[in-house]
Amino acid sequence: MADEILEPDLPIVDPHHHLWDRPTGVLQDLPPLQHGFMDIIRNTPRYLFDELLKDLKSGHNVVATVYMECGAMYRADGPEALRCVGETEFVNGIAAMSASGIYGPVRACAGIVGHVDLRQGERAEDVLRAHIAAGHGRFRGIRQSAAWSEDPAVLGPLHGRVPQGLYTDPAFRSGFGLLHKLGLSFDAWFLEPQLPEVVDLARAFPETRIVIDHVGTPLGIGMYTSKREARFKDWQQGIRALAQCSNVHVKLGGLAMPFAGFEWSYAHRPASAEALARAWRPYIDVCIQSFGPNRCMFESNFPVDSFSCDYATLWNALKLCAEGYSAEEKTALFSGTAKQVYRLELGH
Repeated sequence: MADEILEPDLPIVDPHHHLWDRPTGVLQDLPPLQHGFMDIIRNTPRYLFDELLKDLKSGHNVVATVYMECGAMYRADGPEALRCVGETEFVNGIAAMSASGIYGPVRACAGIVGHVDLRQGERAEDVLRAHIAAGHGRFRGIRQSAAWSEDPAVLGPLHGRVPQGLYTDPAFRSGFGLLHKLGLSFDAWFLEPQLPEVVDLARAFPETRIVIDHVGTPLGIGMYTSKREARFKDWQQGIRALAQCSNVHVKLGGLAMPFAGFEWSYAHRPASAEALARAWRPYIDVCIQSFGPNRCMFESNFPVDSFSCDYATLWNALKLCAEGYSAEEKTALFSGTAKQVYRLELGH
């Protein structure tokens, strides 16, 4: 029996979810990995508008969402640098479907965050402008992951996709400098040991809005197995340093992924939203205390976070994490910050 939805009238803007469609036959040939990334993909080989709508309508008052790039629907041909624009074209079509109103009042993909390789330097401007055009008023920024680890067991199939120290690369920073000029934000996904690199990036570009994904991705797998709690103070120190940069915001979520090393998976779900909240609250509390509610936003990271729980349970857990905050603070955490950061203009 499903748990009762907590605070069902509280408006939510989900600022971080994905969409994808991947052939099941290909996935069947991929080897299993200890920390479950192939389990995530196998269990959700298709997550498109129908699947998203089912989650959005599972009980919580989700009024809008922001799409986060994940390499979906790149163009199959044309100039290599522009193929990533296919993702924005695809998502804008989903947004237009949602905006028709025939699927209900929720405005899915009201904001779009795409991908550009900023190591192209000044040449990235043409690609950024192509995304803006393809988004028809919905394109808000880009994400370029810098997640790196010397241990292949930490990132699994994502290992080796980016070089060490991407955010310190002069070529990357040359392209990064274009974002403020074009009115775009930057979503940063990285692993907790890389926090100092992000602090340096934020200080070097104080006018560019940076959004930290997944509370900085604490680690408890691979070479960090059984070390998550011991590393908490280092993570906390990095978060507090980032909070000193007024151009940085943080997303509260992503802790249902395998990285933190909690003993949960598709096969071994936590007993309740309360169990999730107990595990996540120390990280969420530090972020809110450091940044303040007006620079924090709860996220679903679906369907990736379905590794540990369903959509309704995830938002119940996040609401439990916020139960000590005022109504005004909850408004910021669940919708206000996301609206402001991603410049969402939502009708009634």
